[in-house]
Formats: sequence, structure tokens, C-alpha cells
Amino acid sequence: MTIKPKLGTFDLTMIVVSLVIGLGIFRTPVEVAQKAQVPLIFFMAWTAGAVASLCGALTFAEVGSRYPVAGGYYKIVSHCYHPAFAFMVNWITIIANAGSSAGVAVIGAEYINPLIFPGLEHDLGVRITTIGAIALLYGINMAGIKMSARTLNVLMVIKIGLVLLLIAAVFVAEPAAAAGPAPAVLSPGEGLRAFLLCFVPIFFTYGGYQQTINFGSDVPRAGRNVPRSIAFGIAIILTLYLLVNFSYYRVLGFQGLRGSTALASDMAGIVLGPRAHGVFAVIMFFSVMAYVNASLMSNPRIYYAIAEDGVLPGIFMRVNERTQVQEFALIFFVAVILIILFFLASFQSIIEYVMFFDSIGMAAAAASVFVLRRRARRDGEPEGIYRMRLYPLMPLLFIAVYGAVNLSVLLASPRTSLIGFLLFLAGLPLYLVLKRIVGGAGAVRP
Repeated sequence: MTIKPKLGTFDLTMIVVSLVIGLGIFRTPVEVAQKAQVPLIFFMAWTAGAVASLCGALTFAEVGSRYPVAGGYYKIVSHCYHPAFAFMVNWITIIANAGSSAGVAVIGAEYINPLIFPGLEHDLGVRITTIGAIALLYGINMAGIKMSARTLNVLMVIKIGLVLLLIAAVFVAEPAAAAGPAPAVLSPGEGLRAFLLCFVPIFFTYGGYQQTINFGSDVPRAGRNVPRSIAFGIAIILTLYLLVNFSYYRVLGFQGLRGSTALASDMAGIVLGPRAHGVFAVIMFFSVMAYVNASLMSNPRIYYAIAEDGVLPGIFMRVNERTQVQEFALIFFVAVILIILFFLASFQSIIEYVMFFDSIGMAAAAASVFVLRRRARRDGEPEGIYRMRLYPLMPLLFIAVYGAVNLSVLLASPRTSLIGFLLFLAGLPLYLVLKRIVGGAGAVRP
């Protein structure tokens, strides 16, 4: 059974927004401020992230338009380079995505747990809440791709409302931008290093829109609607991110921002007053669950693409004809999330590992636009596709920036970079073993 298109442009736009606006914007600005050391570098880094993300979004819009398939993030690398390289890029990214989903779910549960289980031991209550939330989202996703999309739309309205609430603080609070000691004075070399170090948390916060190309088979007229959804989604994201960072800075001051331990809660308290804690906890819980729901929708499509290449058993491709759900693939991904819950690393470690693999994968996937255009010149240009302007400047800029992201990870955590690179290389023998086993056994077709 193949995947049928059931998602509209609005649905896919909300998926774009939910894949990007996870937990990051509610806490990474503190880390960015600490690494930037001065307000100028803080805003320069966020602006550079916005420009690079816009270039990347338009690049992936063209890639998704030219090659609209299920599991496009795997398929495009396989199609333009080699299935082995596509597997190396994607295998650990899927685990990292499960880790990110687990981490976000735990933090969401920590917000709402005191309201649900006030008398229960903290860690036990958080674990019960987390598993319950994931089980609920699993049930919703099992009900069908349209039910998942409708749920996501509601959750995203709540999440965007939370971001607007944080932005509204700038109109309620007295400005505090001048409070605190004078900012540091950095030499050009120190400023450049601080600027590069900001890239890891910033691009973790901006990342995720590239996964939209996994839904190429879920959208009617994908060559037109995928680019539109990415463009609409990234416009919403960039506007909200730049405004909310200005609000953080304006309300808390740069030193207050650097020292905040509960950034979003501090800001919500300014707007909501004494009622802030309970209201904010509920809104924050539903907001972060939007990211988990989008992850449950997206990642099984990557399994579909890998199974199509004969690297995973064909059961990963089986799609329920009525609901359009890959039931086994969804169960598998949820199981990975639950396993990771018991071995969860720190949020900072998750950021570094995710960004290391994302930077490799995103640069490779973005560079595929050069391959697709070269093949189009040879074989003829397809009709009705999106072609970005300022080509090849935009994809080249995007690739260069993600090279800088990898450099940032190396500067911030050499050990993480080494482990990440070894795991990336380990994907090659794993691919060869799986290909031999699955191919030898004969993949079960859907």
C-alpha cells in the first residue's frame, strides 16, 4: 500500500512551524547570550541564523519541489549521491530525533507535573506524565494522518500564542536593557570565536524545517504546495524568533538574560502576574508536545524511504490504507523514544549531537540542488517546479554556514565531535550488514 496525499498547505505549514519551534526558543537564548558575551554579537548571531535559515528554506523548497517523495530527506541524498551515504546521514539522525523528542517530552512533563501529581515523588511523577503524553500522541497518530495534522494545528495555535505572550511582555514591563554591569569588550578574534560558538544553539533552535520534504507523498501537487508551505512556515518562524529575542533583551536586560534560569517562565510572569505559574505550565506543556507530535509524523516516513531501498525490512513500508499510517514504523519510533527516556543525556549533549549530524545531513541535502539542476539541464526541466532566485548564492551561503556550525561544535566540544564522526562512519558497515541481511532474506513488500 502506497502513501496517498491527504495533507493541505495549511497542515504542512503548521508541520514546518512545529518542527522548528520546539523547546529551543524558550531556553537557548540564555546560552546564546552567554556565548555572545555582548548584545551586538547576540543580535548579529540571531540575524545571521535568520538569513541562513531563509536561504536553507528556499533551497529545500526547490529540492522538495523537484523530488517530492515520502522520506525525502533520505531519498534525496540517496538519489543524488549513494544509498550508503544517505543511510550514514540518516541512521543516527533518527536516533537523535528520538532523543530530542524524549528530552522535550520530559521537560514538558516537568512543567505540568506539579499540577497533575502534586503529592507524588518528582521523578516518578515526571516519568508517568511523560509516558502518558507520548502514549496519548501515539494513539492520536495511530488514528490517521489527518487526525495527527488536526491535533498538530491545535497545538501549534497554543504554541504560537505562547510566543506572542512572551513578545507582549515588551509592552507591559519597564525596559531593563541598560541594567547590570557594562558589557565586555572583545578583541576581533574573541568576537569571531564568540560569534561561531553561538551557532550551535541558534541553529538547533532554527533547525527542523528540512524534515518537511519527508511529506512529499502526503501533499497534493507537492511541486507547488511543499515550497509554499516551507516559505509560509519559515516566514512565521523568523518573525516570531527575532521579535521574541528582542523582547527578552528589552525586558530582562542583557545581563538578566544571561543569568536567567527560567527564561520563558520569567517573561510569562511579567504578563500574567500571580496567575502565571499554573497558566504558563499548561501552555508550555501543550506547546512542547506539538514538537513531539510532529516528530511522530515525520520520522516514520524516513523508515519508509530506507525500507524502499531494501535496507530495512518491508514491514516498515506497510501503510494502513484507511488511515495512511505506517503502523509498525510508528510503533518502532515510539519504542525508541521510550527506551531513550531511561538513558537520557543532558539537554546540552542532545543539542551538540543533533547539530553535528544535522549539519552534515543538511549541507549534503542542500548541495543536492546542484545535482538536480545539472540533471535537469541534461534531461530537461520538469514543469511546475519551484526555482529559487539568487541561485547558486543562497545554497552556497547555507552550506558555508553549516560548515561553520560543525566548526562551532568542534570548538565547543571536541569529544562530542569525535564521537559523532565515528558514529557517522559506523553507518557504512551497518548499512552493508543490513543490506546483506534484508536483501538476502527478501524484503517483505507492503
